[in-house]
Amino acid sequence: MRESSSVPEKSAARSAVIAAVIFIIAHLALLVGITTPEKFYFDEVHYVPAARQMLEPVMPSPMLNPMHPPLAKQLIAVSIRAFGDVPLGWRYPGVLFGALSIVAMYLCGLALFAAQGPAIATALLAFFNQMVFVQSRIAMLDIFSLSFGLLAVAAFMHGFRQARPHRWFALAGLAFGLSAACKWSGLFPLAVCIVIVAVIRLMQSWRTQFADGNASDWYRPGLWPDFRSYHFAACFVLAPAVGYLATFVPLYGLSLPDLLEAQRRIFSDNTTTAIAGHTYMSSWPSWPFLVRPVWYLFDKVADDRIAAVVFLGNPVVLWAALPALAVCLRDWIVTRRADAFLILSFYAGPYLAWALLPRTLGFLYYYLPAATLASLALVYVLRRGNSPRWLLWAFVATAGAGFAAMLPITVAFVGTSMETFVRLMLFQSWI
Repeated sequence: MRESSSVPEKSAARSAVIAAVIFIIAHLALLVGITTPEKFYFDEVHYVPAARQMLEPVMPSPMLNPMHPPLAKQLIAVSIRAFGDVPLGWRYPGVLFGALSIVAMYLCGLALFAAQGPAIATALLAFFNQMVFVQSRIAMLDIFSLSFGLLAVAAFMHGFRQARPHRWFALAGLAFGLSAACKWSGLFPLAVCIVIVAVIRLMQSWRTQFADGNASDWYRPGLWPDFRSYHFAACFVLAPAVGYLATFVPLYGLSLPDLLEAQRRIFSDNTTTAIAGHTYMSSWPSWPFLVRPVWYLFDKVADDRIAAVVFLGNPVVLWAALPALAVCLRDWIVTRRADAFLILSFYAGPYLAWALLPRTLGFLYYYLPAATLASLALVYVLRRGNSPRWLLWAFVATAGAGFAAMLPITVAFVGTSMETFVRLMLFQSWI
């Protein structure tokens, strides 16, 4: 990683053009067939009615879906107002923010690797991983939280090696607040940033230094010389709080008791131990191995023809990511590489946080942020050392082939036969 900037200033315009192209292509790809099925499926039954309620002149009581913050539902409501109370209106915001998520992964790759090729490969692997694709085409909350969270991670990574990271850290904090305003799991990567900065500052206060320190170390005594404690509070406490609380104002105004009661309700609903027993539930240790997918849709549409949407993840990407993460761990311990450290931190934080929650009801889509960021580990390993450039692109092509093979169980408008469906569901636990 570079000292002054992860991306040379002269390439900023080029990077902006590439980001725009990635957004347009991802947006168009996600938009194809978005209105199928022409009915609610899976958790749309919870979130679309809650968004409809927000369009009422006076907010009805009781409020629907009070267990989650309002921003994602507000975005769905705006889309319904613009496009009508139809499938396109329900799902278009997910398409928009899904495309932004792919752009955010490109920006993360650019910040870490300081090269266009690896950054583009990161975005492609995130798209081919299947999880972002499926989650962008359904009116749920997760893709909104993911998009804001990934943009925040990109900003933090960009600022990490700069002498004055203030602006980038503030942008990260604000985006993390918006991520949490969609779903409280958006707080997990914010906590990662807080821990990283706190640990580095603590080590600096102890005057810690490596005997053979160099510019690629994740920790250096001279890191962020002008970043004071009040900057830390402004970036990682005040900015997230302002972004988060601002989304409640349209619902509650500036009533402090109402705002506090809304937070109490969200906290209560999200920390209470849930009763186990959902058909597609799975526990957090199983998520990296894709043991139990979630069937979002399974409809018979004709004789021996079904429409299926299975949230599973591309095994080519996600299983290969596990040894890649092990290599990142090795490099962080042995060579103290900052890029390996950041990849591990933002993978492990949003994933292992679920182990600390008392809820017994979990689903594979909770793994979405960590699984998406795992693309960085794959690019890191495939361009490590003297690896030939073609190796990375050969893997990207293989991941794309795996993604294409899964389309019959990924998008409802494609449709498939029962025979093909069974063939694609490789393991008994997937059925």
